Amino acid sequence: MRMKILLSVLFLAAFAGFGYKEYKNSEFQSDYSNFFVAPNYRIFPSSFSQSEPEIVRHPINPNIMFASAFTFNGSFKSEGVFITTNGGNTWFGSDTCKGAPIFNHGGDPGPLIDKDGRFLMAHIGSFAAGQFTHYSTDFGASWSGQYPIATGDQDKGDIRSDGKPGSPYFGRTYLSWVQFAPPFPVFITSTTNGGVNWSGNLQVNNPTQRSQGTVLRVGPSGEVVICWAGTISTSPFTEDYIGFAKSTNGAQSFSVNENIFDINGIAGTLPQKGNIRVNGLPKMDIDLSGGTRNGWIYIVTTEKNLSPAGTDPDIILRRSSDFGQTWSQRIRVNQDAVNNGKTQFFPAIRVDEGGGINVIYYDDRRTASDSAEVFLSRSTDGGNTWTDFVISDHRFKPSPISGTTAGYMGDNIGLTSGNNFLWPVWMDNSSGIYQVWTSKIDINTLGIRQTSAQIPDKFLLEQNYPNPFNPVTNIKFSIKEKSDVTMKIYNTEGKLIETLVEKILPAGEYEYSFNAAGLNSGIYFVTLETDGFSDSKKMILLK
Repeated sequence: MRMKILLSVLFLAAFAGFGYKEYKNSEFQSDYSNFFVAPNYRIFPSSFSQSEPEIVRHPINPNIMFASAFTFNGSFKSEGVFITTNGGNTWFGSDTCKGAPIFNHGGDPGPLIDKDGRFLMAHIGSFAAGQFTHYSTDFGASWSGQYPIATGDQDKGDIRSDGKPGSPYFGRTYLSWVQFAPPFPVFITSTTNGGVNWSGNLQVNNPTQRSQGTVLRVGPSGEVVICWAGTISTSPFTEDYIGFAKSTNGAQSFSVNENIFDINGIAGTLPQKGNIRVNGLPKMDIDLSGGTRNGWIYIVTTEKNLSPAGTDPDIILRRSSDFGQTWSQRIRVNQDAVNNGKTQFFPAIRVDEGGGINVIYYDDRRTASDSAEVFLSRSTDGGNTWTDFVISDHRFKPSPISGTTAGYMGDNIGLTSGNNFLWPVWMDNSSGIYQVWTSKIDINTLGIRQTSAQIPDKFLLEQNYPNPFNPVTNIKFSIKEKSDVTMKIYNTEGKLIETLVEKILPAGEYEYSFNAAGLNSGIYFVTLETDGFSDSKKMILLK
């Protein structure tokens, strides 16, 4: 049945503006990030402006992903429907979500794929204010009519589904948002039949300061958690603290803490970047890897003037190892120098299937102050240490989008993962108008640096240095011809600890920086295997 649906979608792709896009794979060596950067490309090039991208993956099949954006052309507004069914090799879709009434789509998209492969879209209204949803059973080719969740002014919603088969609420989908009317509370609703009907709306909190920017996630045992920013009462409504709510009964009731920790957000504009509008709203994710940090919650914000954030905007992380009861001290994610006058903003966070924490954001540390690139910061030890990578292969100059709210270029970017790849989406105007860009990031190549393109005369794995080490050591190796290369770390019992490299590499000399911050002191072995060659070296970790 699914194959029939897929074939029908690919047939429809040639008609009715349901476009079909493809990219060719190549790589270049970044001079900063020390890893192979996949090419950046627009997932759906068009004449529409595209901003505020979000991306989600199928809970069972990571080759199926659904990205969306706030799309507009003149006075017409909608939400993009951008889909891949083959792991990002090709994309098809439309700049228009065709759920009736077609002229009441006002952006703030919330895309979702549930356990049954049904696509859902949440959005705000255009001519009729409110929060609305649609669903699609044919990969976004057609959509149901709108379901009115709430009328009146509403903030962007966050929609998530319980995809854990062992959960008592497996398959239930939730939508949370903020009502733009005093006292500006958080609301939630849910559906158990794929968006055909939704439950009555439940008010989650009763704030004394206005709530803004809800983020919703589902935990490993079906817990529903929501966070939001409590803002000051006057424009630009600077983010003052983070609120948090948790439900263990399928969002029937919540325990609420209006202030789990203080922040100092950056709501307002960036004068050096054409007075674009920015925010310090939270982004959140949960480790669902089943590993040692399963269930840990991570929240990132953009802040300044509150240590360890500097006088310029920085990305700050807090984590909870007890499902929201207590929270860590503040951790600075971006690793450039503090107080260097450089700006990081619009973070998105994803905990991948191996438990790695990945945060993307705009950054101008390598550009003029009026420009930006996209960076990735990654931690494999629960946020204790971070490594920064450039993931964009070009720069752009942020500027407001003509005909929109003053200073608007979008309010967020997105990130997902699957099959050992990261899939970021962001908007930039390097093509002449704002479009959604992506880059297929191979997790297994993060940290590899090619030190020389000179072709060596043999395969070689060198002794790591320093050795003993704490906690970072460097591993050099040589590849005399293009080969399928695997490099792994084992303990003394032969248990696989981590796969560092698993990729076809061209001939050359390479170096990998291995961070063992999450390991205990002891003896470990690094092994290198290529076509017809294998070797190992003993490494000593002393903490």
